[in-house]
Amino acid sequence: MPTTPTPKDRSHELVVVANRLPVDSRTLPDGATEWVTSPGGLVTAMESVMRTVDSGAWVGWAGSPGEPPAPFEADGMSLYPVRLEQEDVERYYEGYSNATLWPLYHDVIVDPEFHRGWWDSYLATNRRFADSAAPVAAPGGTIWVHDYQLQLVPRMIREKRSDARIGFFNHIPFPSVELFSQLPKRNSILRGLLGADLIGFQRESDSLNFVAAVRKLLGYHVDGLTISVPGVGAAPMREVEVRTFPISIDSSAVSALTEDEEIRERARALRHDLGDPAKVVLGVDRLDYTKGIRHRLKAWGELLDDGLIDPHDTVMIQVATPSRERVEAYRQLRDEVELTVGRINGEHAPLGRPAVSYQHHSFDRREMTALFMAADVVLVTALRDGMNLVAKEYVASRPDLQGVLVLSEFAGAADELRAAVLVNPHDIDELKSAILRALAMPEEEQEEAMRSLRHQVMENDVQSWAHDFLEHLEHAGREAQAAVPVVRLRGDEPSAPEEIDEALRAFADVPRLLIASDFDGVLAPIVEDRDAVQPDAEALGALRDLAEMPGVAVALVSGRALEDLDRHTQMPSSVVLVGSHGAEVGALPPWMQAEVLDRSALSMTPEKEELLATITATLRRIARAHPGTEVETKPTAAVLHTRSARGRGGINATESALEYATTLPDVTVTPGKEVVEFSVVHTSKGVAVDALARASASDAWLYLGDDVTDESVFAEAEEQDVTLKVGGGDTAAALRIADTVAAREVLQRLRKLRGEQG
Repeated sequence: MPTTPTPKDRSHELVVVANRLPVDSRTLPDGATEWVTSPGGLVTAMESVMRTVDSGAWVGWAGSPGEPPAPFEADGMSLYPVRLEQEDVERYYEGYSNATLWPLYHDVIVDPEFHRGWWDSYLATNRRFADSAAPVAAPGGTIWVHDYQLQLVPRMIREKRSDARIGFFNHIPFPSVELFSQLPKRNSILRGLLGADLIGFQRESDSLNFVAAVRKLLGYHVDGLTISVPGVGAAPMREVEVRTFPISIDSSAVSALTEDEEIRERARALRHDLGDPAKVVLGVDRLDYTKGIRHRLKAWGELLDDGLIDPHDTVMIQVATPSRERVEAYRQLRDEVELTVGRINGEHAPLGRPAVSYQHHSFDRREMTALFMAADVVLVTALRDGMNLVAKEYVASRPDLQGVLVLSEFAGAADELRAAVLVNPHDIDELKSAILRALAMPEEEQEEAMRSLRHQVMENDVQSWAHDFLEHLEHAGREAQAAVPVVRLRGDEPSAPEEIDEALRAFADVPRLLIASDFDGVLAPIVEDRDAVQPDAEALGALRDLAEMPGVAVALVSGRALEDLDRHTQMPSSVVLVGSHGAEVGALPPWMQAEVLDRSALSMTPEKEELLATITATLRRIARAHPGTEVETKPTAAVLHTRSARGRGGINATESALEYATTLPDVTVTPGKEVVEFSVVHTSKGVAVDALARASASDAWLYLGDDVTDESVFAEAEEQDVTLKVGGGDTAAALRIADTVAAREVLQRLRKLRGEQG
């Protein structure tokens, strides 16, 4: 596969997020690494879609634990590997994804295991995928997240990129609300998925199950398959659409392989190697307990025991592709299947020919096509399956209109392939009857059924599936795209020093200035104990000096209560203190026009006092349930602090607080770094800085901030203003600096430049 070391562009129109990258690594004889396209329907679908966009990217795990390769390009796609350690593989993937979610979502055929440590790993790994995907999508771009391993990712991306269209497709079934309700953290999963604009499922029943779970467990309003998702606090409500998109295969490519003379000859050779039996019956599955392999072998064994099938005339091939062999349930299944096959062959196989030819390894696409062409009957008897593409591959492999498909009614494919012999695989007698019916089906009846099946499969291929989903997502995401927030910088890289200095020089030349800054994370490093905060004395000194210069107004704008801010900074009256995100304003210098500051919105009414008391009581109940969590009260707000919470208490307390926030449409709720603030007064740092700029009659302002609460200031900046984000993450600020040390240096540099103007 042709590759280049790094993507040329980190701003992509379409970003696919899946557990695995679409390539596998292969070590060459000289030790170099070659990337080979992975087989699979999703890769095929996305290849066709990527050809229609200017720039496409794929975010996923490269397949080996430890340090991932650097981002690279392959076959026209930019690939961004996500790091998974061995512990992540064991806990996030083998644990929570495949020993908790997989069995639960497949009707508890095997009991799911619930371990809190697995959930922690699932949460952290989903965050890693979201952090990798969010920065590489273009403004207003599309991000398509896939499958049950990444159900928290849509919401995590939305928190960073509300401008993007976000889609999610679940490739496996979604369980009934009764089963789903057993899952610890079930509401977190639902809210994670509801970060998407469009959620797709394989079957209509899956869509209905999901909507029922949202209605019952979250209490959200549902109109048909449209879910109204409340905003947090005063944020607007969003509508999330749920739809059914049955996935398919690259049917034309599969069908075309049947014209290859080598494959035709291989199909004939396969039958000859089996002794040229009258009938060949084929099962092709990943070795998974959901696929019904044990039930199928039981039915086959009984047919042989009953003498209804003659092993001299009829042979069964069972291909069982190795799967998740580190998971105990899969190791047990392999042992059981191999014992059953051995027993059947020991009792019924003629000399020189198996009754069941068991193949526990993978076959390439050409070999699989030959197997399908050689098979008179294919058994797809899954106990529960999202779709099952084997059924569609068999149909696509039979342009001769011969062969019979026996298909479980519990596979998603049964909704579309109605001309198959449909069966309940749990009923062994019914399964035996279906096998006998398929073996005895006349050629005319086979042709009639296969013609119908091929029409469905050939007309609805995987490319159509992908384009259909993205077309619906484009419309579903229009509302989100209409409210695209300003994002001027992405990632974590600080701006060039010369760029910062040029901006400071130009700013220092402006006649009347407002210099404003956040406190925690900018002038003082963030610490666990908020009362133990140690501000940078030199940074505060620079601000004091600036405040004494002609034509310069200085303000500190913090989320802390005004009294708390005053106690920790001890600034002179020449520096304006603004607390509680703008809800509290301290004493103003005599030259500042106090009447310009509109304080009417800051007044507390009896109704607001009562609401604040209720919020405070609720947050204290949450805090009592999570040791180490604290509630701070302010004149107009209550704040939940989780920085000192023990264990996973901080995450759980924040989840509870944000869930509570959706019930408070008239309250401004601001999540920050290990903090959630509930304010009954509608204000923001952006409003406060704008008012201060007017009150000081400044010609331009500069603002330093590090948190999401500072984005309201950055977004208001005009061309002459200077905005500096301290730390990483997407931001509306025009410049980025690394840390509090860099913030001090900016203020000192500004003091020097302004002093030179005097």
